[in-house]
Amino acid sequence: MAKSSKLTLLFLFFCPILLLAKIDTIEVFSKAMNKSLKATVVLPSDSEVKDKDYPSVYVLHGAWGGYLDWHKNVTKPNLLQNLADQYQMILITPGVAPFSYYYDSPLMDSVQYETYISKELIPFVDQNYPTKKDKNARGITGLSMGGHGAMMIAAKHPDLFSAAGSMSGVMNIDVRTWIGNESTQEERRKSQREMLGNINYDYPYSPYTAVGLISEMKENKIALLIDCGIDDFLIETNRQLHQLLLENGTPHEYTERPGAHTWEYWTEALPFHILFIHQAFEKKK
Repeated sequence: MAKSSKLTLLFLFFCPILLLAKIDTIEVFSKAMNKSLKATVVLPSDSEVKDKDYPSVYVLHGAWGGYLDWHKNVTKPNLLQNLADQYQMILITPGVAPFSYYYDSPLMDSVQYETYISKELIPFVDQNYPTKKDKNARGITGLSMGGHGAMMIAAKHPDLFSAAGSMSGVMNIDVRTWIGNESTQEERRKSQREMLGNINYDYPYSPYTAVGLISEMKENKIALLIDCGIDDFLIETNRQLHQLLLENGTPHEYTERPGAHTWEYWTEALPFHILFIHQAFEKKK
């Protein structure tokens, strides 16, 4: 045997191949909307050999996005797989319509994403994967529109989650609180009218927006993490929610740091969110 071949065999013997977390793509039929939607499920690399259940975290995408965003757009390769292994948890990335904000529309049967996440996707994942079927081992977070979805769904379904987070989230869907992008803002207002009709954008805020759910956030006692870049066009909506939570005495973590509405920011933010949610799980043990 050649010397180089012997060295290769020795290296493989003493340095086992590192396995990445497993990624499944699933398709879940929504009875509420009469359509199927895709999601990815990221499992720890040892999930097939270990007879155990894992906590789960739902990681939501933003507007114009899809279920593969957290795999394709992050600036660090294999970010979700590495986090799933590091914290021994299952990460789920659902896909929804571009400007749905994860709410249930009172006007459109095709926009029932709160029901989809809370009553269709979670039961499907729990039935088909080794998750801990317990709110104390389930979390949710997301970016931009997904940050709104995570905070809203957690506030309205405290029986499902023990921790929720938002990265650069649309904490108020009222486009008057956004900075710049006037043409985009008008498009969003138009789509909101189509899905929600006439809602109250002023105090007392509509329950279709995160700032309208601060009473639920206080009552539910779910661990909350909110962060936003100081150069983000949504910074004022995050500051608004932060101030409202301070005023009503809701415990939460709030961070502003350098950054804008970019994948560089969200790539750096996600590990902090997973750590925060992991620590919330540990406190509930």
